Amino acid sequence: MDLEAQLQALIDEAPQDGSMPEVVANAVVPVLRAIAEQLQQREYYILQTIDGRWMLTALRDPERPEREKQAIYAFATHQDAARFQGSADPQAMAAPVPVAHVLFQLFAMEAADSVVVLDAPGSLSDGIELPRRQLQALIEQQLEQDRGSQESAPSDWA
Repeated sequence: MDLEAQLQALIDEAPQDGSMPEVVANAVVPVLRAIAEQLQQREYYILQTIDGRWMLTALRDPERPEREKQAIYAFATHQDAARFQGSADPQAMAAPVPVAHVLFQLFAMEAADSVVVLDAPGSLSDGIELPRRQLQALIEQQLEQDRGSQESAPSDWA
């Protein structure tokens, strides 16, 4: 599925309560598009439990071991996910997930602090970390810009 179709699916699946579809279309989707366009894959393999929950991996800063964060790993290939998973839960499985949905889940999933994207097939060490805080800040900034442009538009445009 191409990126635009993925983003449209997020808009279509947004709760139809009040302004939520508009918020997703005008604030969330532009940010997800900008980030996804910088990534190499249009789908990633995510390790999941048998019941479909995404697996989180604890990351520790070697300089500050008391600081731990929870990350979702997004693999370029099924083989990479299987190699990584070899040391994890043997009951886990790798499932393909569209890139827009990976990014949206990072935004929506409070338990995750970041997504580590492993874009290069065959490499389990060269990842890009996308922090949840940063994604949320970008979406909030986009939402404020959208609200500002709506307030400045003349009311008699039609």
